[in-house]
Amino acid sequence: MVQESRQIGLLVGAAVGDALGAPFEFRPGGQYKKTFPLPVLEGAGEMIGGGGFNWGPGEFTDDTQMGIVLAESLLNNGLQLEPNHLFSSWREWAQDAIDVGNTTRYALSFQSWRDVKHRNPEMTAANGALMRTFPLALLEIDDETRRRWTLQQAALTHAHPDAGFGAWLGVAMMRASIEDRDPFSALVSELNKLPDDSRARFTPILAETWSPSARMISNGTVWGCLACAVWALRGATSYEDAVVRAVDIGDDADTVACVAGAIAGAIFTEQAIPRRWLDHVHGYVHGKIYGLEDLKNIARSVAKKNKQP
Repeated sequence: MVQESRQIGLLVGAAVGDALGAPFEFRPGGQYKKTFPLPVLEGAGEMIGGGGFNWGPGEFTDDTQMGIVLAESLLNNGLQLEPNHLFSSWREWAQDAIDVGNTTRYALSFQSWRDVKHRNPEMTAANGALMRTFPLALLEIDDETRRRWTLQQAALTHAHPDAGFGAWLGVAMMRASIEDRDPFSALVSELNKLPDDSRARFTPILAETWSPSARMISNGTVWGCLACAVWALRGATSYEDAVVRAVDIGDDADTVACVAGAIAGAIFTEQAIPRRWLDHVHGYVHGKIYGLEDLKNIARSVAKKNKQP
């Protein structure tokens, strides 16, 4: 069934992109293609592992880990978003996670999301709320609820409204791709609905004419991350092409590739993801290993028809 392949492609595609980008996090652009001028078709392919946190070959990072925690929180609550449970689950995850983003780590240091007070909310427009939100695209709910839940999960850790709006733009593209609609049309439609100040910040960097060569803002921010992921997707002819373009931008390469990989996986389907990557993608949450079949099962479970809130 094509839609199921798109659903699985979204979640697995996020994890694969994340793992592929992990060794290139914090490195300048162009390093992926310098390291791999030609595809590596044997073994784990380009899944070399390493990077700043010494990831294993094919191991996904905190981006996918937080997404899995979100997915499992949905599953544990009847496919409903329960902020108290989700925040508590993320706090538990952060206790033994190898890597936790600064904004996220600070927010999760509080006992309750209701008590979170950022020292400078204007500095919380990081990409952490965007990178983890892909499970929400799988839910069979109306778009109003999906948007509300996307913004709600973002606000648990990121106070800047654009962290949530950027997450929503990404989720809208993911959902459109699952439904075999044009993700770029969905992007424009939802972009036009944003508040004026947020729309003014996002519009120039999400335009067709923008490219990473014109990047004046870090892809560690929600604006730069989404812009780089959209750019990688616009010129891509395959899933592989999309994530390679994303990783080769450099800097926060794993997160850009996670976002681009989720959308590309939904566009091109699970079957388009190279086998050499699928066979090795894995990661850990609470000490439990999640391999390909686990990821596929999570996607299937979250995508089941659920009751409207």
